[in-house]
Amino acid sequence: MDTKNVIAAISLSAAVIILYSLFFVEPIDPDTIKKDKIAKTEVIESSDAPSIEQNENFSKLTRKEALAESKRILFENNNVIGSINTIGAVIDDLTFKNYNVELDSNEKVILLNPRKNENGYLIESGFVTNNKNIDVPNSSTIWQIVGNDKLTTNDPIKLVWQNNQGIEFQKNISLDEQYLFTVREKVINLSDKTYNFYSYGQIIRNKKPEISGFYILHEGLVATLDEELIEEDYDDIQEKKFSRNASKGWLGIGDKYWITSIVPPRNKDFKTTFDYKNKFRANYISASGTEAGPNETVEEEIQIIVAAKRVKTIDGYAESLNINKFDLTIDWGVMYFLTKPLFFAIDYFFKLLGNYGLAIIAVTICIRLLFFPLANYSFRSMGKMKLLQEPMKRLKELHKDDKMKLQQEMMALYKREKVNPMSGCLPILVQIPVFFALYKVLFVTIEMRHMPFYGWIHDLSAKDPTTIFNLFGLIPWDNVPSFLIIGVWPIAMGVSMWIQQKLNPKPPDPVQQKIFAFFPIFLTVILAPFPAGLVIYWTFNNIFTMIQQYYIQRKMTVKTT
Repeated sequence: MDTKNVIAAISLSAAVIILYSLFFVEPIDPDTIKKDKIAKTEVIESSDAPSIEQNENFSKLTRKEALAESKRILFENNNVIGSINTIGAVIDDLTFKNYNVELDSNEKVILLNPRKNENGYLIESGFVTNNKNIDVPNSSTIWQIVGNDKLTTNDPIKLVWQNNQGIEFQKNISLDEQYLFTVREKVINLSDKTYNFYSYGQIIRNKKPEISGFYILHEGLVATLDEELIEEDYDDIQEKKFSRNASKGWLGIGDKYWITSIVPPRNKDFKTTFDYKNKFRANYISASGTEAGPNETVEEEIQIIVAAKRVKTIDGYAESLNINKFDLTIDWGVMYFLTKPLFFAIDYFFKLLGNYGLAIIAVTICIRLLFFPLANYSFRSMGKMKLLQEPMKRLKELHKDDKMKLQQEMMALYKREKVNPMSGCLPILVQIPVFFALYKVLFVTIEMRHMPFYGWIHDLSAKDPTTIFNLFGLIPWDNVPSFLIIGVWPIAMGVSMWIQQKLNPKPPDPVQQKIFAFFPIFLTVILAPFPAGLVIYWTFNNIFTMIQQYYIQRKMTVKTT
């Protein structure tokens, strides 16, 4: 590839970014920000819903101590195991049975923890009222178990609490075979008075977890409210409160691979709030109360999903439960239209071949075949450019003192020989979005987590662990600085790029030749920390490109050396 092609590719990429910023990203207007803040404040102040604030003054305990502090209702299915605390009737203990913390560890991923633990992370729900004379359940309420004392897929549980004013509160909790808790809440008014009750639910997280910190992935508080995706980072919520009314949607807290979410009662307006008051909270409360007269019952149902973000699982819940845009719990990004189909293509070949690495190679072949006509045109043009190197050299010598005349003669030569010098950048422009889409898929999908290829690649979502600085593991030096970890696959990618360069026209300038000769080394170092699956894709893409280019140029009887 000559200098003009590279410059063209860079220029076009920059132009795309600039045009997107100008025409698709709305400029931030200070007045708009001010109005938005005012609007949010008005929502909070104008709401008639009572507060769900609770005083929580307690000392921190270890997880084991916190779990042993109260009576618990155990639950288990094929995917999760944990318990429900009878104090507060909260789901505050959940472990994923099928996911290990590390590849070489048997320790399972623990997501939810009791509130008295440093890493407290829990879900609670219930009813509140704006009548301050009525006692309602809170975080200190001890619920009574009625009937079954273990929650399974076949056996739901029932919790009951009564105040001294003739009002009974009930919780019926069921668990499906995966990650769904269905909570049916009742208020039975046995008194002779009428009260208004508001349904609420909230997710509480004591502190910010360790996050990936990559700009391509959102980790934090998330919701879809009336078709709009809301994403708030932990740091942002510590600085400002978010609140909005909606008629449909869901809310939650999302990690890279895990989601904790609540779906409020259907067909009822609610207010969603994200805030931080010594802990992070994502909650909803009904926008209006439900009246319960003497001997009347108020009943609401919510869904709680605490799940590993497998695409099939998330999409399944979105469809079966009709949860609006629940599939966005997986951060597919702005190129949703490309990243998700790319995942499905890789997953399809995985089911055929049994290995995600082979599936990536198969998708690479499909992409090459799909863009074969474009590459064919590009390589033919590059082949002609090779033939024109000598005439162009003569023109440069002839018009070395007249650059304008030189440009005119070169354009005339291109036109006469029907050569487009910009055609070489077309395959690059095609590959850039595919490259980033694949990077996104490898980075955010749990399906790729801890998935092996062959040999030393035990996790396609992690970087190649080998390095030339310990002779790929032959020397017992394990404390290699991260920037020196350049594995076998990145080196193979760099070599394939170097060979590919040999098939392209050489830049006429010796300085440019040296720069291009350094380019494979530069990319090798840059891509070394990237997921191994991405480097494998790039390597095989280079190989298939070379084969395709060599074939086309041989067919044209163009020498490639």
